[in-house]
Amino acid sequence: MKDILIITNYFPPEIGAASNRIFQLAEGLQQHHFKVTVVAPLPNYPNGKIFESYRGKFKHTSIENNITVHRLWLYASNSKNKLLRLFAMLSYSLSLIWFFLRHNIPKTVIIQSPPLLVAFTSIFFLRSKKRKLILNVSDLWPLAGLELGALKKGLSYHILERIEQFNYKHAHLILGQSQEILHHVISTFPIKETLLYRNFPNFKPPQLIEKQHQTNKIKLVYAGLLGLAQGVYKLCQELDYTNIEFHIYGSGPEQKKIETFISRHNKLDIVYHGEISRQKLHDELITYDIAIIPLLHRIYGSVPSKIFEYARLGLPVVYFGGGEGETIVKENNLGWSAKAGDYNNLNIVISKLNPVEINYDLKKQIQIKALKTFDYNLQLDQLIQTI
Repeated sequence: MKDILIITNYFPPEIGAASNRIFQLAEGLQQHHFKVTVVAPLPNYPNGKIFESYRGKFKHTSIENNITVHRLWLYASNSKNKLLRLFAMLSYSLSLIWFFLRHNIPKTVIIQSPPLLVAFTSIFFLRSKKRKLILNVSDLWPLAGLELGALKKGLSYHILERIEQFNYKHAHLILGQSQEILHHVISTFPIKETLLYRNFPNFKPPQLIEKQHQTNKIKLVYAGLLGLAQGVYKLCQELDYTNIEFHIYGSGPEQKKIETFISRHNKLDIVYHGEISRQKLHDELITYDIAIIPLLHRIYGSVPSKIFEYARLGLPVVYFGGGEGETIVKENNLGWSAKAGDYNNLNIVISKLNPVEINYDLKKQIQIKALKTFDYNLQLDQLIQTI
């Protein structure tokens, strides 16, 4: 049985795409007879507060689904203050160094990036000719930060670029969730070994049920992080509610603004359902007509995992983010797309949808396409061959 260590910033009981992705990877490797150990911070995402059952602890170790999970201390914060956010990342990096000094580290390590600083700490201290470092890149920082407006070019941006290059240079294999990420890496390190490793889900697909549409309005749903990148608050303001009901699930920095907007505009067909478990969410999602996947700005390298998750549920999407994600939706007939950042075009696209045509046959076609094309087990087998 081969030992493997996964270093991540997110892991259950935290929810969200990043947490689900790493848990699924750990579980898949364990089921293929790897001895898997995960190192993560004490759960705190997305609210920036340590979960109640973990408070007052410096570290916590448990066995979960035959996976050893070490949870380390950090200063938890989701403050907009850049210094506090930096200190939060530094605190986890310091805990990682402490962990590296006190434990025997396996010869194969998978490191999640971003955060860049956590990946840098791991690569810097674990570099060895006898150890294989695999960098799992889900977003291109600092470029994504620049496109989101969270960063500006200057000294700090230049330092982050140098850290990014260091990470790519010293990783033995780079996993990218999009072709754009791999192109970015190869443009600087042409002979670097890379592998496209998308965020395919691996849950049992639901049995779709044919039913009559009860209303002329389309039931549109958003589920996920209510963060700045997604722009759900602005979506609430810009949508034309003539032909839709808009339902929202999740939590995050924009939650209070969204709740306030709904309370002040109670004549609009918007419902906020709060945050629920992933399984319950899946049960809820299949009752809707369409899901929307928005990005406030087109982010190079970003391919939201919701594309693949919703397709497996048989749920058509309206994609509103441009880039590679839009291409995937179009090429696989998973729904519709609107021009990134153009809310007039988004409303036009939605207004042309016919509730009667969003039926069992369409949803079944999408689900069949997803099961055939977005094969998690085939992708995992390709990864295992490289380890």
